[in-house]
Amino acid sequence: MMIDLRKLLCWFCLLLSTHGPLYAALDIEIFGGGAAKIPIAIMPFAAESNLPQRITTVVSADLERSGLFKLVDTFGLVPHDLEQVNYVDWQNRGASALVIGNTAMLPDGRIEVRFRLLDVAKRVQLAGFGGTVGPDQLRAFAHRIADIIYESLTGEHGVFSTRIAFVRKQGNQYALQVSDYDGFNARSLIEYTEPIISPAWSPDGSKIAYVSFEKKKPVVYVQTLATRERKAVANFKGSNSAPAWSPDGSKLAVVLTLHGNSQIYLINADGSGLQRLSQSPGIDTEPRFSPDGRWLIFTSDRGGSPQIYRMPLSGDRAGMAERLTFEGDYNVSPRYSPDGKRFVYIHRNAGRFNLAVQEFSTRQMQMLTDSKFDESPSFAPNGRMILYATEINGRGILSIVSSDGQVRQRLSSESGDIREPVWGPMLKQR
Repeated sequence: MMIDLRKLLCWFCLLLSTHGPLYAALDIEIFGGGAAKIPIAIMPFAAESNLPQRITTVVSADLERSGLFKLVDTFGLVPHDLEQVNYVDWQNRGASALVIGNTAMLPDGRIEVRFRLLDVAKRVQLAGFGGTVGPDQLRAFAHRIADIIYESLTGEHGVFSTRIAFVRKQGNQYALQVSDYDGFNARSLIEYTEPIISPAWSPDGSKIAYVSFEKKKPVVYVQTLATRERKAVANFKGSNSAPAWSPDGSKLAVVLTLHGNSQIYLINADGSGLQRLSQSPGIDTEPRFSPDGRWLIFTSDRGGSPQIYRMPLSGDRAGMAERLTFEGDYNVSPRYSPDGKRFVYIHRNAGRFNLAVQEFSTRQMQMLTDSKFDESPSFAPNGRMILYATEINGRGILSIVSSDGQVRQRLSSESGDIREPVWGPMLKQR
């Protein structure tokens, strides 16, 4: 397997791949069941058929993809306002919640959108939202509505307004792309004929660190999304790879071969203040900070095979690594959950590379996928889902699995290989 060779012999060359048509949408297929789902009816909003994008199509898809909702048939009923709602009708159809709304085109070309979320059993309004947007903002507005519905009914933050980053390769062209969480509105930050790997979002979502081979060696860059301005922050002798942001965004952990084997170092976000963190005779790589910034989790072969380790960054035991994985001889690519209570990683099992999660408290491992070749897991900001890349018929595609492994979603594209996905943080408005 390529991932085995890359990670055992050349860690910084993880998953060289990916690019494709810009602005192409990703088709989503859903597999599996999951726990009991909330039955919700989403009425087509008044006059939305005249819009360039139907609001309720996006909202319905968002909620269904979460794996927590069951869409109730709305055929034959047409309420758009409170006075038109017959709660008995919706109870008979098995709906626990009902979404209604209106849209209106304004003379200046903007669109007014309003919606209500209703509790069918209690016959009360749970949430409402409205605003005026341009035609190109309809999808973003619909994602915002879905977030409000999700949070109102589950008590958790929705992630439908978040973004993802990934690398796409088509032909000999590599592109680092950012899109909505569902793959729409993809745009390239950079494109080169040399590989781009290891994208990492800054905590505030304004920047992305990544590794580019454009200078014929791996160099770590930080790029600002709004201006596209970028800076090489790790261009030391040898290899510079695997950037990871500290929770406050002030520092980066990077992997350098500055003094021999790949080891983990700490630098300021502008590239200054180099400090060595790990000291081992083996290869230490793929560092990630804990949400509280007190720990670093990483991959190392210091014990003879690639395994997951954790070390504190301060105190008497600073720099002293503790091994976390013991099942199997290959465990790599660890990522903390947002609450810091567990981590996801890639586990090799009978020649397959699959996602697994492990609780820090119990040290119990749970397998989440059963495909042949998975890589680069990344938690959603609410911890509910995990984004990763998998390989189908030799082509890399994006997939999402629920953190309990019960619901899987495949995000496929029409062309190109997609790899190295990473889920961005919650937007500031959260």
